[in-house]
Amino acid sequence: MVDFKSVETFVWVARLGGFRNAAIRLNTTQPAISARIAQLEQELGVRLFDREHKRAALTQKGLDLLGHAEKMLTLRAEMIEIAGEKASMRGTIRLGVAESIVHTWLSRLVERLHYLYPALSLEIEVDVTVNLRRALLAHELDIAFLLGPINEPKLKSQPLCSYPLAWVATPQLPLPPEPVALADLARWPIITFSRNTQPYAAIQELFNRPGLGPARLFGNSSLATVVRMTLDGIGVSVIPPVIINREIKDGRLKVFTVDADLPCLAFSAAYAIKPDSHLAATVAALAVDVAANWPG
Repeated sequence: MVDFKSVETFVWVARLGGFRNAAIRLNTTQPAISARIAQLEQELGVRLFDREHKRAALTQKGLDLLGHAEKMLTLRAEMIEIAGEKASMRGTIRLGVAESIVHTWLSRLVERLHYLYPALSLEIEVDVTVNLRRALLAHELDIAFLLGPINEPKLKSQPLCSYPLAWVATPQLPLPPEPVALADLARWPIITFSRNTQPYAAIQELFNRPGLGPARLFGNSSLATVVRMTLDGIGVSVIPPVIINREIKDGRLKVFTVDADLPCLAFSAAYAIKPDSHLAATVAALAVDVAANWPG
C-alpha cells in the first residue's frame, strides 16, 4: 500500500530538485528521504529518479507519475478540509513577514492560529519584500505577508491591508513651518526602510526632482532602529504612523506635513500554488480577517 508520507516526499524531491533540500523542507534527514523514495520505488516497481546527476532528475516514469502524486496530495488536503476538524490541521507553516506587520497585528494572528489550530506550528521569518518573494518562489516559505500587489503566475495572492507613510520627527528637531519644503528637509538625514524597498525608491524619486539638492537617505532593515534614530533626533523618518501610535500619543514623536505626497504601503498575503497549499490558504484567509478587524 502506497504511504502518503512517501508520496509527499516524492513530490518535494521533484519540486526542489534534490534529496537534501527535501529533507530540510520536511524536517527530516537525507537518509530518511532516500529510504522513503526507495520504498516508494519498490512498491511501484519503477525507478522515479536518475541518481547519476547532481540534481535528483526525474526519470520518464517519474515524470508520468508526478502529476498523479500531486493529485493524491490535493485530494488528501480537500478531505481534511471537508472534515473540518481543527485537530486534523497539523504541520509546520513557514511564514515570511514584512516588519510593518510585526509591529501591527501579527501577534493577534498567532494567537488566533494557536486557538483555532492547536496542532499547527509556525516558523516566522522577518525580511524585506524582495527576499520574501524570492523565498516563496524557491519554496523556502509556505506563505508571506509582503508589499504587493504580487503579479507572479506561480503565486496566489490576496490583499491584506494598507498603511499610509508619513513624515515623522521628534518635536525637538528645529523644522521650518509646515508644510515643510523638500529642499529644507534635505538638511537632515531621511531615515526609512532599507535600500531594496518600495518606500526607499519612492523617497529617492522625490528628491531626484529638478532643482533639489541630493538628500542623505539612511536606509535601515530594522523599523525598531528607524524609530530609535528618529527619537534621538538624528533626522526625520518616513514610516507608517500606525507603528508608532504610542510615541505619537505621548508626544515623543510627531507627524508633520511636507509639500510632497507619500505612497501607501499595500500588503498582500501570497503563497505558492501547489497541491499541499491548503494550510497556507487557511492562514491567508485568517490573516485577511485579523487585518480587517485590527485594532478593534
